[in-house]
Amino acid sequence: MKALIVQEHGALEKLSLGDFPDPSPGKGEVLVDVHAASVNFPDLLVIGGTYQNLPPRPFVPGKDLAGVVAAVGEGVTRVKVGDRVLAQIEHGAFAERAVVREVLCFVMPAKMSFADGAAMGLVYLTAHNAIVERAAMKAGETVLVTGAAGGVGLACVQLAKALGATVVAAVSSEEKARLVRDNGADHVVRTDVPDLRESFRNQVFEAVGKRGIDLVLENVGGDVFDASLRVMAWCGRLVIIGFAGGRIPDVKAGYLLVKNISLIGLQSSDYRERTPEVVRKAYERLFALYEQGKLQPRVMARYPMQDYVAALQTVKDRKVLGKVVITMPV
Repeated sequence: MKALIVQEHGALEKLSLGDFPDPSPGKGEVLVDVHAASVNFPDLLVIGGTYQNLPPRPFVPGKDLAGVVAAVGEGVTRVKVGDRVLAQIEHGAFAERAVVREVLCFVMPAKMSFADGAAMGLVYLTAHNAIVERAAMKAGETVLVTGAAGGVGLACVQLAKALGATVVAAVSSEEKARLVRDNGADHVVRTDVPDLRESFRNQVFEAVGKRGIDLVLENVGGDVFDASLRVMAWCGRLVIIGFAGGRIPDVKAGYLLVKNISLIGLQSSDYRERTPEVVRKAYERLFALYEQGKLQPRVMARYPMQDYVAALQTVKDRKVLGKVVITMPV
């Protein structure tokens, strides 16, 4: 089969498109003919060799895929040959075929395209884990989403709004501001401003009042993280999702004490490995909201498999509004 192959960690140029052995499903596994796979920022870390979990080389990267079940292994009962599925995988999605665990293979709604299925994988699961599992968000709360125009950010905006929050989206351009408004944000604040520390707080308080934010879904780190701490309500919660801005922030614990603030970590992949049934229930909820028209993945661009460098570079250059998808020849 054709696949994107990591022979040696490093720059994107070290990744190659070539022939890779066809996988076959074992007990409890499913073989999927991949139609689409989405690109996530962690994929770049895996290719570069800086991610926390790295498989032996050579290997095929990619964590999100959608396609058609081609074969099933012993004991598989939840899916059958011919089913259209979305699947989660630690690596292996950037290929014409992939083997996934049955418990992480989900039959998609009939109207969901393969591109939407791939784009709804990791980012919407991450949003659900942050909002529901980690923060236990309640309808009526105020929620601030940083990096709100990215894949996870936009999923957080849509899902928080669908679950009844007042959503404040933090973005760095007018183009991103239009996008988040179109996806349900009630208020927009800008991070591309002088004196972010003071300006950010003024913008948020003008939007929601001086009581501040009940829940921050923080994707950026750095100065944005620091500014977000200053707008939190008493007993507010901040879920640490990622550090797309580059700098991992330090926190003064005294500030957390004074305002009874909770900092909550999220490693979304752990849910796949430790509590797959929680993941299944999350997708059932996400699919229901999709069918109700309350969630809609935004696929910014589709790249054929041979244009993989352009697809990955777009993510690396932080030019993505929503999701980039690689389509496989079928």
